[in-house]
Amino acid sequence: MISRLLAIALFLAAALAIASPPAPATTPRPSPLPPGAFEPDTGPSDVIYPAQSIPLRFDHKKHVKDLGQRCTSCHPGGATSTQVADRLTPPGTKCDGCHASSHADLSAVRAGTGSAPGACATCHEGYVPGDGNTVARVIMQSANMVFSHAKHSVRNIGCAQCHGAVEELGIATRDQLPRMRGCFSCHQKSDAASRGEAKGACDTCHIKGQGGEAGLIRTRFPSGALKPPAWLRDAEHGPDFIERHKRAAGADSQFCGNCHKEDFCTDCHDGRVRTAAIHPADYLSMHPVEAQLQTQRCTSCHREQSFCVPCHQRLGITQSGPGGAHTAARFHPPPSVWSDAPRKPGHHAFEAERNLSACVSCHVERDCVMCHGGRGIGGGVSPHSAGFLAGCATQLRRNARPCFMCHDPRDAELAQCR
Repeated sequence: MISRLLAIALFLAAALAIASPPAPATTPRPSPLPPGAFEPDTGPSDVIYPAQSIPLRFDHKKHVKDLGQRCTSCHPGGATSTQVADRLTPPGTKCDGCHASSHADLSAVRAGTGSAPGACATCHEGYVPGDGNTVARVIMQSANMVFSHAKHSVRNIGCAQCHGAVEELGIATRDQLPRMRGCFSCHQKSDAASRGEAKGACDTCHIKGQGGEAGLIRTRFPSGALKPPAWLRDAEHGPDFIERHKRAAGADSQFCGNCHKEDFCTDCHDGRVRTAAIHPADYLSMHPVEAQLQTQRCTSCHREQSFCVPCHQRLGITQSGPGGAHTAARFHPPPSVWSDAPRKPGHHAFEAERNLSACVSCHVERDCVMCHGGRGIGGGVSPHSAGFLAGCATQLRRNARPCFMCHDPRDAELAQCR
């Protein structure tokens, strides 16, 4: 029974397949955007391609698809131009042949006659016949890059390979200008034979700097500062780049060297510029502790003799400074609080017990022995509290080194603690 039902189902499926016409093959429409402009696309670089103003009406689709015009019919310079300063938009005289207008004298342009749509308002936005106004000017600034249409044309690189499916558009805007990611499809091919002379070095397409930026690519333009995008070796200079830049620079420091000289790095890494990300705002009061605990980390940027010592001498916190300059008054309370008897809140004995690390960030044991040693100032001030002898044996067994700062190992007083 089951096999009979299965046979009937297969027969019906085959019958439906024969009766139903095959689905028409769908040809994907070419994207109007140029190669490298992946969605969501925010347009080409505002720095490389400055803002434009194109107050015109034009239908590329009608001219290319309906009328059979080629790109070079209106843009002949697209095959011969060798620099970005060349004007490649068609002059008005290029339109006169079809639109029966006359742009031979731009101070006395004549509109077209007959059946051709040759009225000025046909192409120029905002033009009102008879009110004496002039047409709005087209403003298209030169791109801030190095480019030769001729070199691409002789290699049979078609217009659509860089500008996309313009034949699907009306007016063409900055959106049809090439994206660097699209350029890399040729300029970063690994096979030299297929890549040819399309080198992937930055200065192949980017303008070289002059003067102090000689040897680098220019990054400052009236239209803004040139910075790498996020997809380019993870080198986007966003808010987190100070944290990430070590990985980008470590992976390929030569890539960074296209825009930055070595002193750009050393200004921070050699300590000439103090950034808040490295040293917080209150670091001046905190650095002694860290300098003692992580001396090697400090010396990776700073040199003791040229960076630390001059500052300590100038502030009078080193005994190697000029006579009379040494003073602790700027760091410690007055002697009446800090060192004189009787002990009161703020006395250095309490502060040392509370946070000895802060003391040893500037002082060594011999600084304590100057007062607390047996032959110290004023005959010596005992560092031992009342009843110390009751537990001194434990202290001696735990760490005898502090004891030997004042006592000789054969000292009779030390024998009491053995």
